[in-house]
Amino acid sequence: MAQVELVMPKLGESITEATILAWKKKVGDRVEEEETILEIATDKVDSEVPSPAAGVITQILFEENSVVPIGQTIAIISTEVGETVQMAPSTTQPPASAEMIHHSTQAAVVSNGEKGIANAPVVVHETTIVEDLPKPSDSNRFYSPLVRTIAKEENISVAELDALPGSGQGGRVTKSDVLDYVQNRSKAPAALTVQAPSQPKEALKPTPQYIQPAISISGNVEIIEMDRMRKLIADHMVMSKQTSPHVTSFVEADVTNMVNWRNKIKGEFQKKYGENITFTPIFIEAVCKALRDFPLVNSSVEGSKIIVKKDLNIGMATAMPNGNLIVPVIKGADMLNLIGLTKQVNDLANRARINQLKPDEVQGGTFTLTNVGGFGNVMGTPIINQPQVAILAVGVIKKKPAVLETEFGDVIAVRQMMFLSLSYDHRVVDGSLGGSFLRRVADYLEQFDATRTV
Repeated sequence: MAQVELVMPKLGESITEATILAWKKKVGDRVEEEETILEIATDKVDSEVPSPAAGVITQILFEENSVVPIGQTIAIISTEVGETVQMAPSTTQPPASAEMIHHSTQAAVVSNGEKGIANAPVVVHETTIVEDLPKPSDSNRFYSPLVRTIAKEENISVAELDALPGSGQGGRVTKSDVLDYVQNRSKAPAALTVQAPSQPKEALKPTPQYIQPAISISGNVEIIEMDRMRKLIADHMVMSKQTSPHVTSFVEADVTNMVNWRNKIKGEFQKKYGENITFTPIFIEAVCKALRDFPLVNSSVEGSKIIVKKDLNIGMATAMPNGNLIVPVIKGADMLNLIGLTKQVNDLANRARINQLKPDEVQGGTFTLTNVGGFGNVMGTPIINQPQVAILAVGVIKKKPAVLETEFGDVIAVRQMMFLSLSYDHRVVDGSLGGSFLRRVADYLEQFDATRTV
């Protein structure tokens, strides 16, 4: 009996689990190699999982909406004709107390998305016995084995877990949430602190809580449930505002040379490289130059430490057809010329719009660019993409009258003008640094070489 175990694939260095969104196949269905079997989601991105081999699905071990650790077997595929189909038990989630996963000696083991070798030796994966970990409380909130293990090691009580805001799907507490809480535990709100038995109640001072005003749903209204991506965006934006004191600075730039150059060479560029050159790679090129001049803007904050990033990984906010935003990242952007940047920008933007990005392609950003001008907006006040400390918004480019200084005196001329705005974390970037960096980006755009060759 030849079987292949389909496992939850590895989706990035920092990702330890994923949620099953939808099964595209059911028990008894025939699948071809590389055919999509299910869709999964992490806190970063949605992905499709292909079949590692051709055959018939004999077991599905987890239902939709289950949260599954990376490397866990989620389905069995028989590669032999006439294989008996076994229906999965009604309760597909393995017990949290102890999990033993036995791989068949004749299985083609699939791990981290790679095919194994048939007739491999028996492999037994044991997970931690967790009877003594914090048990779920009356809230019925789900905690993954990894979260519960960390809670036990750090002496985090069930009450603290229940009070901890989660950034995962449906408010689920993730590994990052618990580790962030441990790091900042001494500064945690009183609502997350458990009272010691000997401490008098009078010593506890309740933290003021904001209560959202009641919303009337009477009358002519439409109620729309947020999808998973919108919930993640909402949680991330609120967290960013709570984490960083935001300040936004603005400059106006004369980008006439840049616009004229792009209009002049875009046809030749398309013919020579097969790519449509937009203004985005030019913006990214200018940002990289300015970040080299002001490296502190390319940093993160960890407690009282400032972590200055040596790599320039530029995220570009991209609108998806459903209205949500995703931020693919160009790694080592300063190492790419304008042709390389154009290819990267076009590839990531196109795949973002059809939900084909890989998890690693939306991680590791050190600075973010968002183009509000694409919607006809003249400027914006973007929210910082944590854990970065700054984000640049570029507005629409418009023809405007402007005063030019010439050797014959000042003249008024029609110029291509645009606004740039920088939101920055005032814990690290003060007004002088933020304003100087923003002005430097504008200077690089204004000084663009209109005689540049492609």
